[in-house]
Amino acid sequence: MKKAVIKVGGKQYLVAEKETLRVDLLPTGTKELETDALLVIDGDKTTVGTPTVKGVKVSAKVKEAEVKGDKVRVIRYHSKKRVHTENGHRQKYSLIEIVSIGK
Repeated sequence: MKKAVIKVGGKQYLVAEKETLRVDLLPTGTKELETDALLVIDGDKTTVGTPTVKGVKVSAKVKEAEVKGDKVRVIRYHSKKRVHTENGHRQKYSLIEIVSIGK
């Protein structure tokens, strides 16, 4: 099975073919994504790029453009001081599927 390390949105992910992955929100209108591989694992053979592996592209298609993550609650509280604030945050992601790893 072929695996590769790719960089999307400033983060690195270890991916395999036909794998679904949740990455940071991609720009609007992005249907397909093609990136260079930083490292390729093909069975026992490992190829490390400097900074990328020449001739190897990883192509992916966007399954869902915007997926919301779990809600995170942030609480600031000081006892006996009447300080109590709550904030919520929900990160947005894009769902991509790795189509192929190859040339």
